[in-house]
Amino acid sequence: MAGRRLSLSAAPVLAAALAAALAAVIAGAEAISWRAARRARREDSARADGAARDAGPGAPPLRESVVVLGYGNRGEVLNGVNRWRLRIALRSMTPGAQTTLIASGGAVSGASAEAQLLARHARAVLGWEGPLLIEGRSRTTWENIEQIIPLVEDAQRIVIASSPLHAERARAFLQAQRPDLAARLAPAANHRFGERMLWKPAEAVVGLEGLRRARRDGQIPSRRAGRAGLGRAGPARRG
Repeated sequence: MAGRRLSLSAAPVLAAALAAALAAVIAGAEAISWRAARRARREDSARADGAARDAGPGAPPLRESVVVLGYGNRGEVLNGVNRWRLRIALRSMTPGAQTTLIASGGAVSGASAEAQLLARHARAVLGWEGPLLIEGRSRTTWENIEQIIPLVEDAQRIVIASSPLHAERARAFLQAQRPDLAARLAPAANHRFGERMLWKPAEAVVGLEGLRRARRDGQIPSRRAGRAGLGRAGPARRG
């Protein structure tokens, strides 16, 4: 009986400990996501400001490309990750700019290309009526960037819409493949405190592993090398 009373009294303590551990994990993932988004703003804001100055009063509208990177979609209905990435794309657009939305991603996990599903959802559900281009052949993040390059050549401002860590890897891939276009990168509005809170720990793990793998494979510079070298080209797993 005494053992039972001890067990019952320990239950609230155990529950509180588990709740505290979960809160710590979520807070850590939130911090990782925020830091990645802050790095993007720090690295890219000056470039975006320069492009905005080029399109001053009396100049033609700023030419902007917003690229949304697809995520494995098993069915014909857009999954939650892809819906979120589309929302990031739309809220990252510059008011008054001549913006082209670019959907990128092949048929990786299902019968239809991710780009086709993204484009259909953007039009039918989110009401996007502006220019929209589809890149439906890529199967990896490296190929996403490789395939969209011809579509963004004329853009003055390029935004990559995905989770902060995945977008960081994609921007590094653009730097490796086309440094001249990487100079036009601008940050996406891809971090909001509390948004997709329960999913952020998994996204942080996957995102950090993707960056680690890209550095290991020489696709982007190691932390030690910094920006001194670009590394060799090669495929990257889907992010």
